[in-house]
Amino acid sequence: MNATPHIASGPPDGTYAELLRLAGPNVASRLGIMAMGLTDAIVVGHYSAVELGYHALGWAPTVTVLVAGIGLLLGVQVLTARHIGAGRADRTGAVLRRGVSYAFWIGIVSTAALMVLGPMILGNIGLEPSLAAGATAALLIFSLSLTPYLIADSLWFWLEAQGRPQVPMVAMWIANGINLVLALWIIPGTSPFPAAGAVAAGWVTLVARIALMLMLAWWIWRWPRAHEMGVFRKAARDPAEAREQRRIGYASGLSYAIEAGAFSGMNFVAAQLGVLVVAAWAVVMNVAAAVFMVPMGIAAATAVLVSRSVGANSVSAVKRAFRMGMTLSMGCLFALSVIIYIDAELVARAYSSDPALLAMTGSALILSSLFFMADGAQVVASNALRARGDIWWPTAMHFVSYLAIMIPLGWWLGVARGGGLDGIIWAVIIASLVSGGALVARFYWLGNRMKKVDA
Repeated sequence: MNATPHIASGPPDGTYAELLRLAGPNVASRLGIMAMGLTDAIVVGHYSAVELGYHALGWAPTVTVLVAGIGLLLGVQVLTARHIGAGRADRTGAVLRRGVSYAFWIGIVSTAALMVLGPMILGNIGLEPSLAAGATAALLIFSLSLTPYLIADSLWFWLEAQGRPQVPMVAMWIANGINLVLALWIIPGTSPFPAAGAVAAGWVTLVARIALMLMLAWWIWRWPRAHEMGVFRKAARDPAEAREQRRIGYASGLSYAIEAGAFSGMNFVAAQLGVLVVAAWAVVMNVAAAVFMVPMGIAAATAVLVSRSVGANSVSAVKRAFRMGMTLSMGCLFALSVIIYIDAELVARAYSSDPALLAMTGSALILSSLFFMADGAQVVASNALRARGDIWWPTAMHFVSYLAIMIPLGWWLGVARGGGLDGIIWAVIIASLVSGGALVARFYWLGNRMKKVDA
């Protein structure tokens, strides 16, 4: 049981076949993440446009904390892939053990913080009392699912870095099946369950995420190599590596929190224009987020290949992995942008049959297609930069683009200048172009320089 498992080490092959082998399941997994949110939003939206507004505002603070927690765990993926690239797969079990421990405590503290601070925030940002009350009720339930989901993410990152992305993909879609059945039964108020609408969606999400965590844990327990790599035995203390794992997480977590917090903040900008605009913005962001899962999956695969290349100390492989990831992402996003542009009205009808909501959402979806490629470029570039050891530049650019530019510009264009929902979307377009351009330029500016990261 102490033998080093036979896992390919050294730099990746540098072919599109290898990238697609990792990216395909990664994209499918992340589309599964969005499918869960889309399912709930669609069912809630058809139940009530007002409940969809509660759902969007209640989820906004929760998703900011959740995404920050996921970022804090990114060191699991980076260090696991780096060890494999350097031929040290036997050290990856200790990485996962630390990751699961971090995930548990991050989840517990985050849930407690949201339960205490969330109602205070929603009650003191100028929302209508009924809107604040409905959003608060949803937020309290959403917060309960943070811990199981963060533990699942640490297991997920480790499996992807191990070259087993099919496992989280299958588990995610099974969890989606569970979510769909429960959503159709509980959210419309047709079950004996006492809640309906946004609150019911929170309970459905909790059950589905617990199921996801248990499935991933079971698979790793059954995988012989996990035992060989020390996942289930206490490893010798390695303070230096633990600090590095946390350091990667600190930068990534802050970066993810800034981006998610900024987009969540745009919900409150939209709220200044009424609950119908909040609901329309929720539809636009759900569609944009679903599209975003494609470059996000490609970015995760690119980061694994870049990390392995760093572990193998191959600058040429680092560059090749980034170039392939960016090319594949831009090609996919161009095609998706065209599809959304052509079928925007059909997409909007999937969320609601409310005539006023449909009129507002259709044109907004067409406009939103302009920022898809820029957003894809920034996620591929930021993941590749973190994988090669440049962890703080993405954080700085996300602060500038999404906090310093997007939120003030969204308020000015949408509220002060009367641009409404279209003004908010133009702010997202401009911020995404700034972020994407700066991050891609940074990667190419680094050129042949690569920080020494081998232990």
